[in-house]
Amino acid sequence: MCGIGGHFGRPRGADLRARMLAALVSRGPDAQHVAAFAADGTRLPADAPAAAGLVHARLSIIDPRPEADQPMASADGMVWICYNGEVHGWGEAARELAAAGAPFRTRADTEFILRGYEAWGIDGLLPRLTGMFAFALVDFRARRVHVVRDRMGEKPVVYAHSGDGFAFGSTVRSVLPWLPRDRRGFSPEAIDAYLAHRYVPAPRTIFTHVARLPNAHRLEYDLDRGTLAVHRYWAPRPVAAADARALLDDAIALRLVADRPLGVFLSGGIDSGTIACRVAATGHRSLATFSAAFPGSALDESAEAAATAAALGLPNERIVVPTAVGADFARIVAALDEPFADPSAFPTWYLARATERHVKVVLGGDGGDELFGGYKRIAKHLRNAWRGALTVPLPALPDARPKGWRKALGELALDWESAYALRFSGLTPNQRRFLQPHAAALPAHYWRAPDFAASERHDRLLRWDFANYLPEYALRKSDLMTMAHGLEARAPFLDHRFVEAVLALPPRERFTSPPKKFLATLAPELERLGAFARKKRGFNPPVGDWLRGDLADRLPAIAGSLGALTGGQLDAARVAAMVDAHATTPGLAEQVLSLAILAESLAQLAREAADGG
Repeated sequence: MCGIGGHFGRPRGADLRARMLAALVSRGPDAQHVAAFAADGTRLPADAPAAAGLVHARLSIIDPRPEADQPMASADGMVWICYNGEVHGWGEAARELAAAGAPFRTRADTEFILRGYEAWGIDGLLPRLTGMFAFALVDFRARRVHVVRDRMGEKPVVYAHSGDGFAFGSTVRSVLPWLPRDRRGFSPEAIDAYLAHRYVPAPRTIFTHVARLPNAHRLEYDLDRGTLAVHRYWAPRPVAAADARALLDDAIALRLVADRPLGVFLSGGIDSGTIACRVAATGHRSLATFSAAFPGSALDESAEAAATAAALGLPNERIVVPTAVGADFARIVAALDEPFADPSAFPTWYLARATERHVKVVLGGDGGDELFGGYKRIAKHLRNAWRGALTVPLPALPDARPKGWRKALGELALDWESAYALRFSGLTPNQRRFLQPHAAALPAHYWRAPDFAASERHDRLLRWDFANYLPEYALRKSDLMTMAHGLEARAPFLDHRFVEAVLALPPRERFTSPPKKFLATLAPELERLGAFARKKRGFNPPVGDWLRGDLADRLPAIAGSLGALTGGQLDAARVAAMVDAHATTPGLAEQVLSLAILAESLAQLAREAADGG
């Protein structure tokens, strides 16, 4: 896992590459390198003005020798790779390439991708990759730059394109220095999208002129014409397997390969518990498990996690999440890169910080809910499936109090399936209109249309999660919070072969009551502990306590700050009214936290946009 970045087009000095790299160092603390090039691909000194440049910050997991550092070049220096992620199970294909004459010098998957591209081209390479990846291949011979994001969206890529060039990076902050000052403005649409979803969905970012590459997409930049094209290269589809459980075992085994210490994130739930069960079953009983604890909270699952670890014979480290987060608030918001208001990001940041002191790689249970319909919102929304295409557009209501019936009325403006996007939302459409009284008509949501067809009702909803919630919310949080501490997170459930096999399961096996009984045979210890019958609790911190505690001092300044930073898009008086109301109105705590995060994030980004370049 690493941080990547690059620029092409108008010659730029070394200070640009230095600023891009500085934004990525936390993702790759083990080695940082810069490569600079003339327009024809000739290598230049790193400090020279250059028409093309690559930057890389490395977290070394496989083959930590300097020979495997990046950017990495082909034998003739005309093809370069800048790569973030882990590709698994490539050994046999690499041996075939070596037998055909490919000059392997390392044991790194980086070199496998590079040699594979030389042998098969981009279209032949991608089907052969299993795992998580974001990479750029710069081919000076073919005059093309290929930037690719993995199928499920575990690794991030953002980019900017204009008439005089192209830049990409792992984070918004790494691309921002490339933009001219007059193109560093916040996107009004993205601000509203954040209010709607607690994050800015792809392909948008908080900046008007920076875009996010969606999962399972690649882009191609023409070095001569300066043109950019974006292509989808994969979509989930059902592929029947003889034994889907065996595929999951294989996915876990592949993700246990590392040259650095490994561990497991373990909650009291089924998903991470299943991963831990299979880790133990395959003999890896020395691997430590790490669990977040919220002492005194009804949402604390650390006791259940400890019981699971004990039943499996795995060591367990209990990480107590602080009850006060004010001292770290600005650091955590900065690590989130742009406005992002998942409350569970805060305990994840603390969990990752403590875990990194022991291991460099952790396996987790991301993806289980999307595959097996584990979210409570699925069952709730299915109750209204009778509505189908029926819509009942309603006028805006006069205030923004978070009553459940108001949210339900907002859903009626959309057909049943599309309204699922509002089941997991930040502010309701009415609350957004309340805070932005001068805005034109606001869309109900900003989620991308699903990536695959479905007829079964569960899948019709879950495909929205696959296109939006999973890659841009759950996985973005996991990537940003772990990489803030130089920790690599791996998600065996998201091996694309297992995903396709699960999609092919009969609904009666896949969607059970209670959920995820399909996994019971893989996790018999969890069955004995009663985990499959346990009520789902989630990974939720005490947001109300934070707002009444050491975040309280931040609240009075939010309204004025947001009014100024958004150029009046958010009405300061109305923001103040919502912030003040949270103390007496149930259900507003998370919305107020999202406003506090937005104010802090925009202030940080505005300062960075004003500095340098």
